Amino acid sequence: MIFRQLFDPESSTYTYLVADPITREAALIDPVLEQVDRDLGLVLELDLRLVHTLETHVHADHVTGSGLLRERTRCRVVAGAGGASCASIHVREGDAVNVGALQLQVMATPGHTDDSVSYLLDDRVFTGDALLVRGTGRTDFQNGDAGQLYDSITCKLFPLPDATLVYPGHDYRGHTVTTIGEERRCNPRLAHRDRAAFVQFMGELRLPAPRKIDSAVPLNRACGRISAEPQV
Repeated sequence: MIFRQLFDPESSTYTYLVADPITREAALIDPVLEQVDRDLGLVLELDLRLVHTLETHVHADHVTGSGLLRERTRCRVVAGAGGASCASIHVREGDAVNVGALQLQVMATPGHTDDSVSYLLDDRVFTGDALLVRGTGRTDFQNGDAGQLYDSITCKLFPLPDATLVYPGHDYRGHTVTTIGEERRCNPRLAHRDRAAFVQFMGELRLPAPRKIDSAVPLNRACGRISAEPQV
């Protein structure tokens, strides 16, 4: 597998490039609009062909680059059912997205938002804003639900093998990766907290709204392009 972790410093967003070294097919997970030229440049440098962009959810803190990437490369935009209507493909629990010989398994992990999905690829899982390094996504907007997030993490993600690498959608403290085993033991929001205590904790958070939420959410429902239309 060809794998790269990329970073947008303004929004602290991670974008992931995965590719099959034989077929040269590639996918970008959670691309950021302002980083499209960087990401496409890397795709070209590595002699890859972008076939998919994969969204983990409708983002509130940055604008996705998926729509622009689709215009430039004719790749297909993949998103969770109930998310961005502009997506080329809507996926649900148990679906798979093929990138050459690579197969990304879709896991429905709602709670941060109602359309959140994670993608399991061999020894790693891309969790978007559901499970972060020693944290979780917030649950106070976009139909977020703390109880649902607790269930997504403890019933879907935590049963994965301890050594499974967790690549989150963001990090604000310089961490790049964690593991399922680490988060099960060390995540302060989840370790030694039952569902009721987690719901109470999340309900008592008083976080400022993301700076771009008013513009980012409607744009991201259109894949970052106001005129975006589904393409097949």
